[in-house]
Amino acid sequence: MELTSDYIKKRLTEKFGEEVSGFCEPYGMLTFEAPKELNLKVLQFLYDDPELRFQFLTDLQAVHYPDDKGRELAVVYHLHNIRDNVRLRFKIFTDIENPDVFTATQLYASANWMERETYDFFGVNFVGHPNLKRILNVEEMDYFPLRKEYPLEEQTRVDKDDEMFGR
Repeated sequence: MELTSDYIKKRLTEKFGEEVSGFCEPYGMLTFEAPKELNLKVLQFLYDDPELRFQFLTDLQAVHYPDDKGRELAVVYHLHNIRDNVRLRFKIFTDIENPDVFTATQLYASANWMERETYDFFGVNFVGHPNLKRILNVEEMDYFPLRKEYPLEEQTRVDKDDEMFGR
């Protein structure tokens, strides 16, 4: 049996019902979301199911949506079924005031460093992580540099020459 996006969607909705939603296929990759409280259950199902077998965590990162109240931070998991060469994207959203998400390190060892990097740059607190501390930035930093909390550039600056920047 070929592992299609429709089949994966069917298996997920059979197991989780309306808890999984937002199914779409940007650039041909099945993408969906679930509540953050279910992240480990969904990941475990995708890993253990004998037909799905998404047992390789390709990437894990966050995205900051400052205008989406209550869903400001998205944690995005990219999973790969190596046997059938199928990939999918799984998203969970969390409030920036309480960015607690369960760690996936017990299921995917590779999540360890990826979660540390996501914490370091976005401030997502991976509950249960064995060593959640900054990995690239200094421990003294009291902010998370990849959040969209600061303007990209001061528009009124006169001390730089636009021709030097190709403008």
